[in-house]
Amino acid sequence: MDKYYINPNIEEAETLPSSFYRSKKAFKKVKNNIYLNSWQYIGDEFTLLPLNQSVYPFVLLEHFLTEPMVLVKNQDDNIKCLSNVCTHRGNIVVNNPGQLKNLICSYHGRKFDLNGKFKSMPEFEKTKDFPRPCDNLHEFKIEKLGPFLFAGINPKFEISETFKIMNERIGFLPLNQFKFDNSKSKDYLVNSNWALYCDNFLEGFHIPFVHNDLNDVLDYGNYTTLIYDKMNVQIGYTDSAEETFDLPKDHPDYGKNVAAYYYWIFPNIMLNFYPWGLSVNIVKPLSIDKTKVSFRSYIYDETKLNAGAGAILDKVEREDEFVVEGVQKGLSSSFYKTGRFSPTREKGVHHFHKLIAEFINN
Repeated sequence: MDKYYINPNIEEAETLPSSFYRSKKAFKKVKNNIYLNSWQYIGDEFTLLPLNQSVYPFVLLEHFLTEPMVLVKNQDDNIKCLSNVCTHRGNIVVNNPGQLKNLICSYHGRKFDLNGKFKSMPEFEKTKDFPRPCDNLHEFKIEKLGPFLFAGINPKFEISETFKIMNERIGFLPLNQFKFDNSKSKDYLVNSNWALYCDNFLEGFHIPFVHNDLNDVLDYGNYTTLIYDKMNVQIGYTDSAEETFDLPKDHPDYGKNVAAYYYWIFPNIMLNFYPWGLSVNIVKPLSIDKTKVSFRSYIYDETKLNAGAGAILDKVEREDEFVVEGVQKGLSSSFYKTGRFSPTREKGVHHFHKLIAEFINN
């Protein structure tokens, strides 16, 4: 497969070719080179692991990576992310969330402690060179932003460095007080390539043309995108009397009316902070032209839910879906190959395409 090249100079650069969004080979490369080497959002510890000696089994990006994992909070309140596959015959170890003192496979009784270390196994007294390190459950890396948990299979960058940069702007927020609201959380099925959905998120260029209500709230002229290593942030300022953040004096945006901070972490994590709380959006590839997008809402101040940039998330999502699905159809044209970037409005998309090329080519 040809390598991808994105000119680092946005004024000269062309987008990823249309073939990238249609290619099964490229989709496989995305899985092996990008998603297996990056971080994924799991959830918040208060919802998933409310007590010590709690366990929470899950599948990381089901129907794509499909990696069985289990979150464990041990007796010391330390959180670990372990493989949920028994090292004997591959059975799932933990099937339901709850409290456990040990992890015991229901197939043949192999027992592990809450750190994933092998403890015992019936009928193995005569087995030579046993147990070995491979008889322990594999431990995955896990990091936290406040109560929010992120894990990776084999991440190639440190997400903790990303969190440090994020905290320069959102560190004043009491994240541990944000409460998960299942009634305002929802999954959407989008008939497009996962990367097209991210392309759309990563620029405010389309807002005046696609989102009339949102455009009435945001100050398009001052809409700002800041680029970092594996992350970028779009800052939505406003001139209206809509809800804005109450920023402390030492904040880099103090004195400005900020309606929203739209953070994106490569490749597919979106953390959208509003005065009312946080909307986490996870883009989950299913096939080359199907994507599931999971919205998870965390409320801090419910009195601000119905005003400002975060008041009509479902409507904005539907408008985005319409456009993204239209692009997916358009990319089947034999007359479209690549496009150019707006240097003033598409810095985030350019950054994303550079990262895709970097990871896939390695």
